[in-house]
Amino acid sequence: MTDALETGPSGSLPIHERKRKFVVVVDDSPESKVAIRFAAARAAHTAGGGIVLFHVILPARFQHWLGVQNRMMQESRDEAEELLRNVALGIKGYCGLTPEHCIREGDPKDEIRAYIEEEAEDIFALILGAGTGDSPGPLVDYFSGPLASSLKCPLVIVPGSLTDSAIDELA
Repeated sequence: MTDALETGPSGSLPIHERKRKFVVVVDDSPESKVAIRFAAARAAHTAGGGIVLFHVILPARFQHWLGVQNRMMQESRDEAEELLRNVALGIKGYCGLTPEHCIREGDPKDEIRAYIEEEAEDIFALILGAGTGDSPGPLVDYFSGPLASSLKCPLVIVPGSLTDSAIDELA
């Protein structure tokens, strides 16, 4: 009788060297900070682990003058790059990893989903922080609903009420 699973030496699973990226959505929310810390800690403890800091710039609503709209979008991009640089410096100091950056423009739900589809082979998990109020947040609502069964990677929802020390112990 043939085994259903191929095993490596000593009956263990075969080990494949590959990237294992933890994608975390970065914004100014408290739940984002919790998700970032968890993703950094997990990536640091995972063979081939890395972090992708993902930020979405919402489309400009000002449509009257193209020059003004372009300037507004450039200012938004500059702010996003500064935010991701600062978060990356914190991660480097916390766990020694240097994150990748991804900035997109559009609807956050659509852009995250598209990125996961494009990069599915290297993505280990999408990490989202849940809000501490009445709602876990729009991204948690969206990705943990019916869409969850069609994601190309695991979804990890980090409770927004976790302290830094609790996250460090979990990760």
